[in-house]
Amino acid sequence: MATPNESTMALSQPRVWARANIGGLLGYAAIWAFFAIFLIYPLIRLFYDAFTTDQGVFTLVNFYDFFTDSYYLKSLMNSLLLGVGTVITTSVLGIAIAFLLLRYEFPGRNLFSYLTIIPMIMPPLVGVMGFVFIMGRAGTVNVILMDYLGFSKPINFMYGIHGVLLVETLHLFPLMTLSIVDALGKIDPSLDEAAESIGSRGLRKFWDITFPLTTPGYVSGALLVFIWTFADFATPLVVGVDNLLASQAYLNIVQFVDRRLFKMGIVISAIMVILAIVFLIIAKQYVAIKDYSSLSYSKIERKKLSPWSRTGVLVFLVVVLVFAFIPYFGIALDSFGKGWALTPIPVKYTLRYFERVSIETPKFIINSLLYSGLTVFICIAVGVPVGWIMARTKVPGRDLLDSLTTLILALPGTGIGIAYLRAFREPLPFLNTALIGIWIVIPLVLGVRRLPYTVRGTFASLLIVHKSFEEAAESVGATKMTTFKDVTLPLIWKGVLVGSLYSFILALQEASATLLLVVPGHEMMTVGIFNFYIGGSVNEAAALGLILIILGAVCLFAISKIAGTKMGGVFG
Repeated sequence: MATPNESTMALSQPRVWARANIGGLLGYAAIWAFFAIFLIYPLIRLFYDAFTTDQGVFTLVNFYDFFTDSYYLKSLMNSLLLGVGTVITTSVLGIAIAFLLLRYEFPGRNLFSYLTIIPMIMPPLVGVMGFVFIMGRAGTVNVILMDYLGFSKPINFMYGIHGVLLVETLHLFPLMTLSIVDALGKIDPSLDEAAESIGSRGLRKFWDITFPLTTPGYVSGALLVFIWTFADFATPLVVGVDNLLASQAYLNIVQFVDRRLFKMGIVISAIMVILAIVFLIIAKQYVAIKDYSSLSYSKIERKKLSPWSRTGVLVFLVVVLVFAFIPYFGIALDSFGKGWALTPIPVKYTLRYFERVSIETPKFIINSLLYSGLTVFICIAVGVPVGWIMARTKVPGRDLLDSLTTLILALPGTGIGIAYLRAFREPLPFLNTALIGIWIVIPLVLGVRRLPYTVRGTFASLLIVHKSFEEAAESVGATKMTTFKDVTLPLIWKGVLVGSLYSFILALQEASATLLLVVPGHEMMTVGIFNFYIGGSVNEAAALGLILIILGAVCLFAISKIAGTKMGGVFG
């Protein structure tokens, strides 16, 4: 016969499980509500506005106007060519660097592993400024060429589509490197040995065996590089390029005179989103038709190089880093320099510009830290449960949730920014202000934009933790929440932290969405940099840019220490 205590436990246990199930369902519903309000609804609103007249009548005239306008078609073609060109250049650099760092031993390899990912922390907006200071028409290089080497006129290194390609390549090749390093680390070394045993060596072995097995990592890296280049409008505008799709979307939206141009800005944004979705579907289908069952993290024995090969590797890496660090040099000089005009370097130096941006107008720094911190909070609150759902459950809608998270990676910032402008322009219930007029819209859009990195960091860590640990805790009466808090979270905290730090860095860098959704008085550093530069206060812009770089470098150093060579898993 059961004792009273046993009877009480038997009765209370179903109640505990019932409460847990109700709590889980409510949490799952809250996650879907977040996606519905802050992702699905804005995109639906964007497409609704693109396919209707001002009176709400369905029409295809807006798209007809776009595809019959030679200037817009040229902008579309330029954007596609720029995206493809950047993928090609970043692939050459990223694959070569990843292969060297992971497969070979040479002096300074660990240092190069860190230095080659640093360019990722510099937003293209800041990078293009640094390049202009050094390689612009009146920059250091042209001053030296004209004053000391007898050139009669400056060389155009920067102003044009080639300048945008240079900036995007040197900013984004670390994304490709990280994705390839992560993929290479999963290839079983025995496959290489088997290929060599039948005479497949060098480039042939790489092309026939190694590269095909890196397809998942390569495709994810290439897609990110393409979309980031495709959606960037600030960098081209700085070097005088406006015949790109993202630039036209921004310029058409921010003008308040011509309603037709405003409508065309919405249509362009919708086309950018459609193209991003198409590219994502193609990429996923391409990866899905291949077999990668042999991929799992393996210990790789690095090969030693001959003296001449070591010299060649070091020269290659140094040359790449010299070019990649040119903007850092330019930003540093201009942030401290005074009276820098038609001289190779500034003639005087001062801390005045840092005083202006950090003491006289500290809002840019404070807002950036505050909103990026709130972004991380949103990413953890939503992203960790989503990662757990994807890794540990079979609930209905799980695959759709995974697809939506992946879609966010492909969505251009320009498109999502304009979607928010259209979706949240009406006053909220019980308030007289629209959401786009309240500062909270910035961390919300950044939370959505950077959510996938926390999700993927959590998901990748959960795949390594065996379910038996959680099952053992639940078998002795622990609830799922208690099990997650006391057992799972201590085992996956590194992945969550790495994903969150990536979300923080990329939130600090965000320019596309924040420039479109800026709320007066609540500008972030990227908005301040853009406004200072366009307004002619280039030294203040450089000072803010250097602060932004330092913040990113600190976060990136922490990530490299925590994640090591598996940093790229956050992007895959």
